[in-house]
Amino acid sequence: MSFDISQLLEQWDYQPGQPAVRKFIGKDGLEKIQLRVDLGVLQMNAEGRPDGKRPLGHASLYEHYRAKLHKHLAAHQGNDAGFKLTPNDCVKLQLEAFQYHNRYNCQLQLKDYAAVVRDTDRNLAVLDFVEKYAENEELSWSLQQFRPQLLMIQTRACATQSLEVKDYNAAVEQIEHGIARIREFYRKHERTDMLEQCGEITWLKNWLEQVFTLRPMSQRERLERDLDEAVTNEDYEKAAQVRDALRNLKATE
Repeated sequence: MSFDISQLLEQWDYQPGQPAVRKFIGKDGLEKIQLRVDLGVLQMNAEGRPDGKRPLGHASLYEHYRAKLHKHLAAHQGNDAGFKLTPNDCVKLQLEAFQYHNRYNCQLQLKDYAAVVRDTDRNLAVLDFVEKYAENEELSWSLQQFRPQLLMIQTRACATQSLEVKDYNAAVEQIEHGIARIREFYRKHERTDMLEQCGEITWLKNWLEQVFTLRPMSQRERLERDLDEAVTNEDYEKAAQVRDALRNLKATE
């Protein structure tokens, strides 16, 4: 058996700065995703745990720890006091979450937005789990620090789905909600100093402005724009006409 993958790499050239992702059906009949990187290729399953493994008989390590929690609850009359995630547990969950991180970034490039939402929801649930049961706050923060990036990716997937069907209002609401969730995260952890320098918030705010320019204006918005232009141009006759139109519109709303 030859372990050399040079021929595969030669057939799929790597271009720095340009994402190279593809899907295909593997020999096992399952859908796979491949990501071309500078030194080779990353391959993962499109569904389930990305590496295809079932750790300790569960679909993922996260499911394994959830099962441990359920056993603890059953043994302690539904009380979760005393159930803790050790540093080793948190490291394992973080490494597993990184597999899903790689996959949802690939799915974003493949425009499989529903899959992005699925995997980001999964990682957010892991962060919530660690936040609740980690032995200390420092352990929890080792994963929580990635929440803003995770929320941004999920917001991109949700809002892009809305834009694809030209539902601009839904996209605006989703982007604004994403920004609010990131802001709430920093306030919760008393890191309001990060609000002004958060790259994820800046990116989403810039995208929001772009979506506003794409969104068709309502009749009220067009009239308000025309009124501003008339006042700026000192065209008071037109301004009066537009004000009358706005009043008539309000009366029918």
